[in-house]
Amino acid sequence: MLPKIKTHRGAAKRFKRTGSGKFLRRKGYKSHLLAKKTARRKRVLGNPVVLDPSNKKNVKRLLPYG
Repeated sequence: MLPKIKTHRGAAKRFKRTGSGKFLRRKGYKSHLLAKKTARRKRVLGNPVVLDPSNKKNVKRLLPYG
C-alpha cells in the first residue's frame, strides 16, 4: 500500500477547489499602498478568480485531497 501524500499547507491556505473541480485563487496588490487605488479597483481585487488552466496541474499536485 502506498503511503499517504502530504498536503502542501501553504497551497492549502491559498487555493480552494470548487464543486466542478476548478481552483479559486485570490488576487494580489490588495495589501498595501491602497490610498492611490480606486474604490472599484480595490473592490475587484477582493474577489476570488478561477485559476488559469496552465497552473492547475501544479496546484493539483500540491493539494492531492483538496
